[in-house]
Amino acid sequence: MVPDGASVTTSPAQANTSPVFPALPPLPPLPQRLAAEPPGWIREVDIVVIGSGIAGLTAALECRDLGTIMVVTKDEVSAGSTHWAQGGIAWVQAKGDTIEQHIDDTLVAGAGLCIEEAVRVLVTEGPDEVAKLINRGAEFDRDLAGELELTREGGHMRHRIAHAGGDATGAEIERALVAAVTADGAIEIVEHALVLDLIPAEVGPGEKPAVAGVTLHVLGEGTRGGVGAVHARAVVLATGGIGQIYAVTTNPPVSTGDGVAAALRAGARLRDIEFIQFHPTVLYLGVGARGQLPLVSEAVRGEGGLLVNSSGERFMIGKHELAELAPRDVVAKQIMKEMAAQGVDHVYVDGRMLGEETWRVRFPTIWHSCRRAGINPATDLIPVAPACHYFCGGVETDVDGATNLGGLYACGEVASSGVHGANRLASNSLLEGLVFARRIAAQLREKLPARRPPAQDHREPGLIDRAVVPAMQQVMSRYAGGLRDAAGLDQCAAELVKLAAQTTAEPGLASWEGTNLMTVATAIVASARLREESRGAHWRDDFEGRREAWHGHLIAQENVRYGPRHHFVPARPTGTDGRLSR
Repeated sequence: MVPDGASVTTSPAQANTSPVFPALPPLPPLPQRLAAEPPGWIREVDIVVIGSGIAGLTAALECRDLGTIMVVTKDEVSAGSTHWAQGGIAWVQAKGDTIEQHIDDTLVAGAGLCIEEAVRVLVTEGPDEVAKLINRGAEFDRDLAGELELTREGGHMRHRIAHAGGDATGAEIERALVAAVTADGAIEIVEHALVLDLIPAEVGPGEKPAVAGVTLHVLGEGTRGGVGAVHARAVVLATGGIGQIYAVTTNPPVSTGDGVAAALRAGARLRDIEFIQFHPTVLYLGVGARGQLPLVSEAVRGEGGLLVNSSGERFMIGKHELAELAPRDVVAKQIMKEMAAQGVDHVYVDGRMLGEETWRVRFPTIWHSCRRAGINPATDLIPVAPACHYFCGGVETDVDGATNLGGLYACGEVASSGVHGANRLASNSLLEGLVFARRIAAQLREKLPARRPPAQDHREPGLIDRAVVPAMQQVMSRYAGGLRDAAGLDQCAAELVKLAAQTTAEPGLASWEGTNLMTVATAIVASARLREESRGAHWRDDFEGRREAWHGHLIAQENVRYGPRHHFVPARPTGTDGRLSR
């Protein structure tokens, strides 16, 4: 039976086209805001950017002439997910490649749920934004003639991915952007500060809900201390992913879903959050390995590496026309099936044909990760297994980064801009951060929202004990990870109910992150339980393949006491391969 507040709804206009939603199992009661001491200080700025990856720093740089700009980041400014991006950044640049081909590749990977307008914006505006990034100091790898070195990754039909430092593209991009931001006296950076909640704004009759800023807690050294409030005309969420809800991930420790949770508590719409990309090839370090694990970039396969099972046999042949270079969801699913069939917990990347020099020069990061684990990629097979990698859904935005809340914008992994659909095409994420950060700035330049006074916040505060997080990560990995079914998701929900009952009255980083993780996990489990099909990065063992009734977007909103409400928005018709019907 569905508890009060967890019922699913559709609008009357969608009643004839929406699928029949199954009843959700009981979900955990969750705090409506994070318990914390009242703000002891207040700052007023024009725009506050939350996050310091490629999306957040680009947004700050693009907005710098619009007033006072503050960037808030939970760790050091360079500690987010962008730093760890290995493969590269994709844009049309090579002879024979076209905008339409890149669009088609993105639509096919997105399994019918990409929003074509957003994809077209991404691909057509991307080259200019990358050129701007290069002008800001990012240095990509070039050949002896000075031309960019390009590679392929899964789902791409052309060589269009540029890289830096071999496999250290994210680190180079982050270096350039951090240098640009820190050299700009117009941008204030607040490090070691966790954003707690969005501040609701006073609105007039008939106006949509809006935000007036954020509450945050400065965790490290600095002139500020404790909980404070930053009042702003616009808030830009660029907080990255949610990978730490799982036991094993490629995401850094700071990826605890803080922006997603705060947005949901404030009433923002979340779109397609059941679609979580598991990277096919993460370095397998044994049964007990936990937390952030090294990535073995699919660029290795783009350079000729192969996938083999424990018998040394290639298993992607005949499964997809691109074999090892199929889209990530296809490869990850086949790896999981191969592991289950052989009763093992990993497969292998065979990159021995590349030779030691290629490994050392082209893939130095992976080389060193493997050597630290006692593996020589030039002579040994590399053990790999899928792990949580990228959040394809997120806070719903339009093509200008605006959400359903006045004054709130989002870009990067925290956002659902529409470009990824049910499964992100490799190396489109860095491009997305650039393009949509710039579009937010253009929107704010056209009309910066008026400053609104904060409203009285009547949401019920609370905290969940961080001590339950390891158990939560285990049940999420077991029941709501790469392969799912109704019975497992129901069991997952039941376990989350038990774990969320362990509350605490002690505010602090541990309990704030723990509450955010539980909030995000609960919302994802609910959405995954509702979508009764297998599509893209959402795989249901009890519903093989796509179902036309589910060809659309699942929206989670209004985090009432027992989880979010959901409604369904049909998508445009597509062909069987995911390309839009034209």
